[in-house]
Amino acid sequence: MAIATLKPTTPVKKTIISPIAIIGMLFFIFGFVTWMNSVLIPYLKIACELNNVESYLVASCFYISFLVMGIPSAAVLEKFGFKNGMAVGLLVVAVGALIFIPAALTRTYGLFLTGLFIQGTGITILQTASNPYITILGPPEGAARRISIMGICNKCAGAIAPIALGVVALKNIDAIKIKINSLTGAAKAAELDALATRVILPYIIIVVVLVILAVLIYFSSLPEIDTEHEDETVALANTNKTSIVQFPHLMLGVVALFLYVGAEVIAGDTIISYGASQHIALSTAKFFTTCTLISMIAGYVVGVICIPTYFTQQKALVASAILGAVLTVLALLTTGYTSVFCIALLGLANSLMWPALWPLALAGLGRFTKIGSSLLIMGIAGGAVIPLLYGGIIDRHFTAQFAYVILIPIYLFILYYSTLGYKVGKSAA
Repeated sequence: MAIATLKPTTPVKKTIISPIAIIGMLFFIFGFVTWMNSVLIPYLKIACELNNVESYLVASCFYISFLVMGIPSAAVLEKFGFKNGMAVGLLVVAVGALIFIPAALTRTYGLFLTGLFIQGTGITILQTASNPYITILGPPEGAARRISIMGICNKCAGAIAPIALGVVALKNIDAIKIKINSLTGAAKAAELDALATRVILPYIIIVVVLVILAVLIYFSSLPEIDTEHEDETVALANTNKTSIVQFPHLMLGVVALFLYVGAEVIAGDTIISYGASQHIALSTAKFFTTCTLISMIAGYVVGVICIPTYFTQQKALVASAILGAVLTVLALLTTGYTSVFCIALLGLANSLMWPALWPLALAGLGRFTKIGSSLLIMGIAGGAVIPLLYGGIIDRHFTAQFAYVILIPIYLFILYYSTLGYKVGKSAA
């Protein structure tokens, strides 16, 4: 399953440990930034007095940037290369985090959303560079294993982030929520203003860390790679290919990734609010996203150990889709902590989807790898659309539990891609 040939354009050390460690740091950073959204949703819902759909705009504004900026991010990489493009992406994320300061001081929801969109833009650049980089950096059959290692870095950060921000932003939140509901006028506004400023210090720290890491990346020994070079087999198969749309297995992969990211965001970002809807205190529910991320980490560990030694990345995707559908049905049929636990376990089902989808979708693209990667990154916009649909179902007087029915067709499509879709068009190549 040829993807592209690693062709360094800068001197490379004999070991790839250093590049993998650097990319691992990047996955940790954008995992940390991304999964703070799970706390921002209930936090801003209270601080900015939002309904369900409005609160899920946190996820939508963040993830829609992947759709809007997916193709421009490829242009950034063309101009700056993979390494310097990563440094640029980190600086863009830092700008978005910096906007949270005036947003908090003025308690302006629009500014929060602007900051989230800019953060998402920076992470789009990082994702566009780092995912194909780690896919290409070694044998194709082990790509899912390498991406699983990156996933562990990403989800460890994701497990830490909700707790780190939650300790600050959601401290004594149940009592504060009751207090706010009892106040009116200026007193209520003052209490909400004080709540909004809680995020200032955490985001100042994030800005400093991002800038430092951008400088380290810029001066690092991370090698550049040439995705324009194709081995003989890929070059022969792509002789008559003039457009990325001539790779239907990639196009279906983009759809699958769009749906998968939506499912992953729902499992991670809605579980706190869902726990509250099941009459579990927010002081307890704030840890539920971490439970989802821990189950994802467990899945990534399985991927590192078992792929490709015991099963292929394609078989892992089949099993993940089936498990996701089964857990969703169980979450719909149970209540309380049992139902919440099923949603948390969706992290396990989702964990190997990203590592498996990338190599399956990029297989055989050769010189089309960069644009293919950009389209896959645009598929991350599923995290903007699908959680919003979930919130819309709730606001139409359905329960938060019933709204999870949206996940069933998602997992069924991923099952189709994992069994048939990834092969479409390849026989004609």
